[in-house]
Amino acid sequence: MDFDKLHREESGRILATLIRLVGDFDLAEEMLQEAYATALQKWPAEGTPTNPRAWLITTARHKAIDRIRRDRSLEAKSVEIFRSARSVTEPDADFEEDDMVRDDRLRLIFTCCHPALPIEAQVALTLRTVCGVSTEEISRAFLVPVATMAQRLVRAKSKIRDAGIPYRVPLQDDLRDRLDAVLLVIYLIFNEGYLASTGDALIRREMCAEAIRLGRVLCELLPRQGEARALLGLMLLHDSRRDARVSADGELILLEEQDRSLWRWEQIQEGTQLVESALRSSAAGAYTVQASIAALHAGAKTAKETDWRQIVGLYDVLLRMEPSVVIEVNRAVAVALGRSLEEGLALLDELQQRRELGEFHLLPAARGDLLRRLGRMAEAGQAYRRALSLATNDIERRFLRRRIGEIESGVGN
Repeated sequence: MDFDKLHREESGRILATLIRLVGDFDLAEEMLQEAYATALQKWPAEGTPTNPRAWLITTARHKAIDRIRRDRSLEAKSVEIFRSARSVTEPDADFEEDDMVRDDRLRLIFTCCHPALPIEAQVALTLRTVCGVSTEEISRAFLVPVATMAQRLVRAKSKIRDAGIPYRVPLQDDLRDRLDAVLLVIYLIFNEGYLASTGDALIRREMCAEAIRLGRVLCELLPRQGEARALLGLMLLHDSRRDARVSADGELILLEEQDRSLWRWEQIQEGTQLVESALRSSAAGAYTVQASIAALHAGAKTAKETDWRQIVGLYDVLLRMEPSVVIEVNRAVAVALGRSLEEGLALLDELQQRRELGEFHLLPAARGDLLRRLGRMAEAGQAYRRALSLATNDIERRFLRRRIGEIESGVGN
């Protein structure tokens, strides 16, 4: 049995179910680890069960009940768990028939995204609990120190426990109060899968697939919500390029250099239709604009046919909706490729002087690319070396080293 694969693909779903059954984040996490330890002892000798996920849930639930029984102050809670917890020996037996959504991970997302929690805590707790994203990875996504993010997670779990926030998808009238955070969570899950912040793989495909699956469930839950459709379309459009983003020997391939015959055109068609549908909705938001940008990239048969003018205009709209220095970096690159390299570089230089993205490796990487295109090789090398010092993904680091090597070779000639 491949335990690493099981943990990577199923741990979030298992943990979500356990949190519902035991009603405690920390206890569920601890008992799941004990269940894994038991499996490592038993499965090699006794064989892997037919349904490993159900086996782990059942084992962890029994361990949680035993733990609670040992604490007399929580004796009543053990009775509650006995009443609420059904047998999970069958794959779908742990779903409650009368729930609006038969998906424990989506239930947990809505629990974590309760309005009583700050939005940063909602998103961070969901990423950590539902998706198994590490505290270090989340801190990089939010551009804050690891210790700060760890404190946010502890406070968020305590708030849910102390306030008795229920573990369920809210009623229809309350859904929209949490929708912004839920959409952001799903988007960040996809982003971490699409461009892994650490490790030796550029793409964590199981996270991309999970985000797309959750996006589909959310669209079923809220069929009239245009931003949900736009987010799903955005993810499908980005994911359609996955086979072209890394070479056969594991090297990063930039968008303009990708073999577009490898793009998944059925996903592009579905994503584009979702974007068009979202644009017809009454209140197109930031995800609709981002998806429109992705659709323009996907619709270009060659890199030269990319409509950079329209993309710059869409970034202008996006910045008015959602001011962000990261969006400004993307807009600056679009300006460089659509208007002039010098104008785009000036925008990046201004962002660098503001020092709001001091640890964001894509800013010096973008500067290095524009400087390289302008023939300013010594400065490009400095920018790429700065990006290399900040990058944490092994494939991106190899790409940056390759660029530095190319520049050094050119300067030496």
